[in-house]
Amino acid sequence: MRDRIQDVLDRLVESGAETGVQVAVFRHGEQVVDAVAGAADAETRRPMLPDTPVYGSSAGKAMTATVVHVLAERGALAYDDPIVKYWPEFGAHGKGKTTVRHALTHSTGVPGLPEDTTPEDLCDWRKMCAAVEDARPWWEAGEKAGYHSQSFGYILGEVVRRATGRRISDVLRDEVARPLGIEDELFFGVPEEALPRVARLDDPSGTSDLPAELVASLPIFKVVNGYTAGPLKAMPNAEFGNRPDVLRADIPAGGTMSARAVARMMAALMDEVDGVRLVSPERFRALSAVARDDHDEVFGGPAARALGFLIGAPWPAEGRPVIGWGGSGGNGIFTDLASHTVIAVSKNRFTAGDFTTMKQIGTLIT
Repeated sequence: MRDRIQDVLDRLVESGAETGVQVAVFRHGEQVVDAVAGAADAETRRPMLPDTPVYGSSAGKAMTATVVHVLAERGALAYDDPIVKYWPEFGAHGKGKTTVRHALTHSTGVPGLPEDTTPEDLCDWRKMCAAVEDARPWWEAGEKAGYHSQSFGYILGEVVRRATGRRISDVLRDEVARPLGIEDELFFGVPEEALPRVARLDDPSGTSDLPAELVASLPIFKVVNGYTAGPLKAMPNAEFGNRPDVLRADIPAGGTMSARAVARMMAALMDEVDGVRLVSPERFRALSAVARDDHDEVFGGPAARALGFLIGAPWPAEGRPVIGWGGSGGNGIFTDLASHTVIAVSKNRFTAGDFTTMKQIGTLIT
């Protein structure tokens, strides 16, 4: 398998379809693939290495969910606790009954941020938490669900901060990454000294502007009470993911990771990895079960969710249960529950919404 995947990656880079790409696969807690090809920087030709961190946008939501599950395992918080137990200010405008479970399943009724939110705003933790506090819910918590593109990270991240007294980036490092030996490859808030190692994203389209007709047609961009799930000035793209301030900040709706690090994390959530198991088998079965399967008010279509993860794969999974997250640049981390297989792809060619490489790798492996 390793040789076949390496051949695919080499051909993707040689054809120009990808600039640099990493693939990692774990089965039953053992790493069976750690493949890499291409450049971490298209201009300097700095090589992509197995430990090169790559900004993976929403693939980082898997990291946020994992932190919450680890804390729940240790009794620091509980899924059915109201968020106001930890964060009283969140309860403004009738949000007092919203629970941690609602946040994990994108059903808080607060899927958006102010429509004029900028990348600089996203880097300001207190400003974003204040915006969440002041948000008027689009629906009563639990009644509906809709993708919380950025608010997911601030809601759960502030719950983590209030419950532990530590930033979510610190909890990720200390309670997840360090025990697994991946603290130099898995980040919210990349340390200054690690920034030179981060891959530089490139955008084959050459533009970060979305056509006006596309914006008008997609429900993710609708504005309710001055808030939107898709603030146009802060949409993730190559330029966004290359900004040093964005990379350094805690913005836990996204994350920076090597494929092998995030795959190792997910493998340790499901199985024991080199003596480390992040949660009990019973908790993993509960968190990976279907929690919601209904209409997504933000995407405008059906969506099935586990606790903190999407259900489904970018490749034809033929009814096999798969949980994970994809990032808007085409990255992804997915877990096939039946075969105990974790597949991660990190790449720096930002192919907005195009998961062709992820599909190709997933189809080959499963």
